[in-house]
Amino acid sequence: MTTHTATAPRGFASRNNLLTLAAMGVLLVLLFVFERNFDTFTMQIFKLCAINVILALSLNLINGFTGLFSLGHAGFMAIGAYTCAILTMSPTQKSVNYMLEPIAPWLAQIQIPFVPALLLAGLLSGLVGWALGFIALRLRDDYLAIATLGFSEIIRVILTNMQTITNGSLGLKGLPRFTTMWWAWGVATGCIIFMVLLIRSTYGRAFKAIRDNEIAAEAMGVNVFGLKVLSFTISCVIAGIAGGLLAHHLTTIDPKQFIFLKTFDILLIVVLGGVGSITGSVIAAIAVTVAMEALRFLDGPLNLGIWETAGTPGMRMVFFSVLLMLVIIFRQRGLMGTHEFSWDSLAKIGLLPRRKADAGADSERSA
Repeated sequence: MTTHTATAPRGFASRNNLLTLAAMGVLLVLLFVFERNFDTFTMQIFKLCAINVILALSLNLINGFTGLFSLGHAGFMAIGAYTCAILTMSPTQKSVNYMLEPIAPWLAQIQIPFVPALLLAGLLSGLVGWALGFIALRLRDDYLAIATLGFSEIIRVILTNMQTITNGSLGLKGLPRFTTMWWAWGVATGCIIFMVLLIRSTYGRAFKAIRDNEIAAEAMGVNVFGLKVLSFTISCVIAGIAGGLLAHHLTTIDPKQFIFLKTFDILLIVVLGGVGSITGSVIAAIAVTVAMEALRFLDGPLNLGIWETAGTPGMRMVFFSVLLMLVIIFRQRGLMGTHEFSWDSLAKIGLLPRRKADAGADSERSA
């Protein structure tokens, strides 16, 4: 009996590991096939799906797993985007972009490779997030949301007015397209693995304890404030990396891209997928990104037979706003709730063979 209970978990774990490796292999094959067969526009959307996956995971860490209502994600994205863009631009590109006022002399000759610039973008966003979290995370609920939203707007105004560093409202154009499909989905896959390991760790359990009952968590010896700051900082680092990838995906950035509407897009993905679900964030990020492009016709003229419209820009967002309200009213938990994908769940619905131990337990219960 002892031997059976000791070996079953090992066999189950090795089975799951093999399935995971097989799934990663299938993903690599699919990426290779997509890159070879899809047109440039489709691949752009496919890369944007990966960036939105990263952003959704970063916001879900704060809102879903730690229970902090933050609305300042666009600001941290902007910090990462501008940091990565400025550090990777060549001196020639900088002289072309900074026409109204020359770039600050200490930045004019700096040019580093994409990977270090992306890491520095994440670190700078995390540093700013740590400083903000140390001040703002003493607030709760709506007050924290207002504080982070105000900070996001402050960042946007600073970027608009720092002409010699960010080129002001003109933005930065002609950035190298470093964000390939492999970089986008490679970082997204890394973030998914990191989030899974983090949430399964003692830190992840502490985050959930703070979300569920902050007073009880503190009574059990959890450093509530310190872990709030840690969660907020990690989220800002991931958002900064996503901002850097976005900058080199679009190859042009300006402060208007990082208004509150960008945070709303990410929040929409998190709520639709499930607040507190990694799987839900991934599925919803892909679905919403594709739907955003598929429903672009709503912004143009519509002929519905008995009714015609001249075209109203922004109708797509009206659709998604209505969808968000319906989800909040009828299914607050979103698509996945707090559930996650597992190989066990596929076995339960018959898509994978079940373990002998599970099948035997079911037969005993039915008997």
